[in-house]
Amino acid sequence: MTVSRRSVRGRRAFLQQMPGLVAAGALVPSMADAQAPSAPAAGTAAPAAQGPAALSTPLTTADLTAAQRIAGVTLPEAELTRALPLVSRARGHIERIRSVEVDAGVDPAFSFRPSGGRPVAGTSAFTIPNVAALTRTVVAPPQIDALAFAPLTTLAAHLRARHVTSTDLTAMYLRRLRQHDPALHCVVTLTDALALTQAAQADRDIAEGRYRGPLHGIPYGIKDLFATRGIRTTWGAAPYATHIPTEDATTVSRLAAAGAVLVAKLATGELAIGDLWFGGQTRNPWNVRRGSGGSSAGPASAVAAGLVGFAIGTETGGSIIGPSATCGATGLRPTYGRVPRTGCMTLRWTLDKVGPITRSTDDAGLVLQWLVGPDEQDETVAPGPWVWSGSRDLRGLRIGIVRGEFDAPSDDASAEARARWEHTRPAFAAALDVYRTAGATLVPVTLPTLPAASVYALLNAEAGAMFDELLRSGRINMLADAGENGRANQLRGTRFIPAVDYIRAQRVRTLLLREMNALLGSVDVFLAPSSSDSVTITNLTGHPAAVVPAGLVDGLPIGLMVTGGLWQEDVVLRVASAYQDATDWHTRTPPLE
Repeated sequence: MTVSRRSVRGRRAFLQQMPGLVAAGALVPSMADAQAPSAPAAGTAAPAAQGPAALSTPLTTADLTAAQRIAGVTLPEAELTRALPLVSRARGHIERIRSVEVDAGVDPAFSFRPSGGRPVAGTSAFTIPNVAALTRTVVAPPQIDALAFAPLTTLAAHLRARHVTSTDLTAMYLRRLRQHDPALHCVVTLTDALALTQAAQADRDIAEGRYRGPLHGIPYGIKDLFATRGIRTTWGAAPYATHIPTEDATTVSRLAAAGAVLVAKLATGELAIGDLWFGGQTRNPWNVRRGSGGSSAGPASAVAAGLVGFAIGTETGGSIIGPSATCGATGLRPTYGRVPRTGCMTLRWTLDKVGPITRSTDDAGLVLQWLVGPDEQDETVAPGPWVWSGSRDLRGLRIGIVRGEFDAPSDDASAEARARWEHTRPAFAAALDVYRTAGATLVPVTLPTLPAASVYALLNAEAGAMFDELLRSGRINMLADAGENGRANQLRGTRFIPAVDYIRAQRVRTLLLREMNALLGSVDVFLAPSSSDSVTITNLTGHPAAVVPAGLVDGLPIGLMVTGGLWQEDVVLRVASAYQDATDWHTRTPPLE
């Protein structure tokens, strides 16, 4: 549903407010305010020591010979000599381009639009669950803490029946966030003042009959990539630890219009990778000695630990699916172009997506209803309603089973891989039985064999472009993860991805999209473990997916992923909901208490 709201300038606006954002200074503890000296604005030219002065030495053919090794081409010495003047001029063009101040919210002059389908026409309609009917049957809880792990549909029924107030519910979740964050490191900033103000307004509205819908009065948390007016937005990274936006992201505005109550900015792995941020590593509530997975680390951990009613995450290459599966939450990654990203940190323009992390598929559908549709800012978002009848009927559906994903590992597989398969086999075999019993036809399918991981790696050039000034200023060294695969080192590596090969990777991506559309033309959805290679493939192709808890292995959750056709989140949720109706894994709670 698209709701009216005060206009934001967006993924352009958050991001046009960046003067002084790349700040030097000490690391900031979780939930604490921070101060640091100001620094050059993102989008300005790098300091002279690493900018033009560092490139004043004329290029030689020896430089081109070395560069060829990176690009993987071999030209004779004579051809390099002829090319040298043009390459030297190109370097001058690069420096002139770098001298232009480009705000971080300015998108490239191209975009990705997944082809092979469009959103259905019509009006948004989400009819199940019926909170009004549930309101007539729910019984007042003996105490407010009994609702900590309740799905938001149940919370909504209690609020509408006035068994509890939003203020009481908000106070309970704020207390739980304070209680468990020292162990989980999932909170960047508690938004106490805003939350209590929003909750009090929700109580007045509900008491006076101005009920806005199932999210009205529900406390939630959001990944700390989203701009929040007057509340710091850190991207999980020390260089941005003191930034305070002056406007809200579209998602924040839309949830405020729904009457939801923002209680916390939740941890993201720094610059949207992993579960390590400047406040520490976000932990798994099922075992606090283990990480939560990332990069929607805080949202997944907080939802699974009963610290919020629901949360909002983002995904570029698995950042909703992965931590949701790891922490035992339900995650929904919508079709690329379904939800505006305005006011949310860019990682990769042609890959980033926004979606809900919840305790049930019904909850995910309810939240998505308020997120979808154009906002006149994010030009990748397609018009079209979000429609789901809530059906669980699987009769006649063809459900693909990815060959190799549920089978025994090959003889040359590692002992670790074989042991994991032995542990997970019963849970996934039981999941397939659920679908057989429900009347679905299970069909073996094979994933495309194009090199998706290589395409994804070369598309990291987009992240390098986004954080070019951070790298050239040297402030990249403020990032917490100094490891080989940490964000800092990834960004260093992007400087050596040739533009020609980035564009070729995008062309291979087109082939991959065609093959995935063909696969999903033969089945309605397909199933795979949350660790499947299809996570990378379908992030590249833009297809929607949901992950639901499917069991416990050595005390930790495992996830079952349902992937569907473009714009067919309704079919994805239909299939995932049927599994949750037949199992209780999504109702299990971690041993935090």
